Amino acid sequence: MCTVCGCGQASVEGRDSTPAHHHHDHHDHDAAHADMHARGIPHSHDDGHIHYGAGVAGVSVPGLDQARIVKIEQDVLGHNDRLAAVNRARFAAEGIIALNLVSSPGSGKTTLLCETINMLSGRVPVAVVEGDQQTSFDADRIRETGAPAIQVNTGKGCHLDAAMVADATDRLQPGEGSVLFIENVGNLVCPAGFDLGEAAKVVILSVTEGEDKPLKYPDMFAAADLMILNKIDLLPHVRFDVDRCLELAHRVKPDLPVLQLSATTGQGMHKWLGWIDDRRDALLAARAAR
Repeated sequence: MCTVCGCGQASVEGRDSTPAHHHHDHHDHDAAHADMHARGIPHSHDDGHIHYGAGVAGVSVPGLDQARIVKIEQDVLGHNDRLAAVNRARFAAEGIIALNLVSSPGSGKTTLLCETINMLSGRVPVAVVEGDQQTSFDADRIRETGAPAIQVNTGKGCHLDAAMVADATDRLQPGEGSVLFIENVGNLVCPAGFDLGEAAKVVILSVTEGEDKPLKYPDMFAAADLMILNKIDLLPHVRFDVDRCLELAHRVKPDLPVLQLSATTGQGMHKWLGWIDDRRDALLAARAAR
């Protein structure tokens, strides 16, 4: 179980260490509500919702109070952030632009990455850190493009962390001017909180997933430096409101840039490559100016 994000916690009434609180009368429960929110006690409202994200920690973990959860989170994330800072300094010193690709499973992340590598081939050196809980399927696909790739299997872990990226980078040894793609574990929750030392976090959403994802998983979209709306070639065949999706994404992060593309047909890919080139050029220029 990940104590920071609460993976593995019970998500239905009666499974948490503190039972959910129900309202069946018309008494004023404002004070009780405030107390339960402060203490992180799961509770329900008359609308039928059960809230396990109450309290300062924003998550419920059986057997742990909110203060203890916050302390664990600070310890874990603080250690990770220190390692991420080392990664970031290393990447800057070596002229490597690291891009952290995050999405839910099935967004087309690996297909997009393979096509990106093919289009960059011959002009930009590329290396890949591939994260999954098990198997080397995606790393094998990446290697077929000719790019070096290290598979990182996280086991029960739900995200990559800075130490994993450091170990993989040591093995890959990307050269100056390289683009290091970090394909994170498919998950729109946990990777949002873990800095890997990347230059940018790129969240990928496909039109087959539903336009409501930015509001359902706001932390990920708030943390992103770029949103890619993928599989737009399927728009005639799915019920997906692009305008609504963009409105919700910008409600979470008003200045979030969005690129719409299809890795399968190539539509919009030039804008994505241009974005990468701009980021890479800026990093190399800053390095040369030192």
